[in-house]
Amino acid sequence: MNKHSYKAWLYLLPALIFLIVFLVYPLFDVFIYSLEESYNFASGTYTGIGSYNYEYVLHDPYFVQAVQNTFILVIITVPISTILALIISLGLSSIKALRNLYQTIYFLPYVTNTLAVGLVFMILFQKTEYSVGLVNMFLGLFDISSIDFINGPYWAKMFVLCFYTIWTVLPFKILVLTGALASVNPDYYKAAKIDGASKWRIFSKITLPMISPMLFYLVITGFIGAFKAYSDAIALFGTNLNASGMNTIVGYVYDMLYGTSGGYPSYASSAAIILFVIVLTITCINLLVSKKYVHY
Repeated sequence: MNKHSYKAWLYLLPALIFLIVFLVYPLFDVFIYSLEESYNFASGTYTGIGSYNYEYVLHDPYFVQAVQNTFILVIITVPISTILALIISLGLSSIKALRNLYQTIYFLPYVTNTLAVGLVFMILFQKTEYSVGLVNMFLGLFDISSIDFINGPYWAKMFVLCFYTIWTVLPFKILVLTGALASVNPDYYKAAKIDGASKWRIFSKITLPMISPMLFYLVITGFIGAFKAYSDAIALFGTNLNASGMNTIVGYVYDMLYGTSGGYPSYASSAAIILFVIVLTITCINLLVSKKYVHY
């Protein structure tokens, strides 16, 4: 190892220490907790080592519901938000005047407090004895009966949660993709126009390949963020997500630690490890797919 290598490791040492202390060690610690059966949080004792905690969690109806909600949220929000962000970014890139103003307007939801946005969505969608909500008032114009989106049927609540999630993640994706589109060398477009290429061919053969690294980044972070969703559901449906049937995997972990059914760190650790495996698997699949479709 030469002198420059020592310097590089020295510069990386602070970051490595933080990663080991706050990421690697907690991961191993959580894995150990997940194997300790009948763990007593107060005394720090347990009866044995085994897979019972995983069996309990996988057969818990609340966890199954949380997994279902999380997967629906991921499958719907990640592709829709990414496609919408791409369309809006393309529109912004074609507008020269007032582009910065529009970018600022689109970015405002990202810097707004999550709970404040959730309160606004409740006002828009919730049906009470005093009001049917603005959305139901709009649906009434088309003779559609009012729907309780917050306390009503499951599909209505899931619609609001997906809508809310897309709304909150869209600004960041627009910002990233707008920057990616601005970084594409305009000489490629000029050459394509000289050759008589259509707009679709220019988009599919030049624009998409050039911004594919940023699209891949947004898809990966979108999957990870959607799997970690919790505050969105809290903002819309309150803290008792099991009662409303809108809990997520992260919400289940929190409930097992601190909620009304809390005090079970082994169950919470097992659910956290399962979530880690799910996210890791999907990330690896995305990395394999990216080798074929992402151009660096």
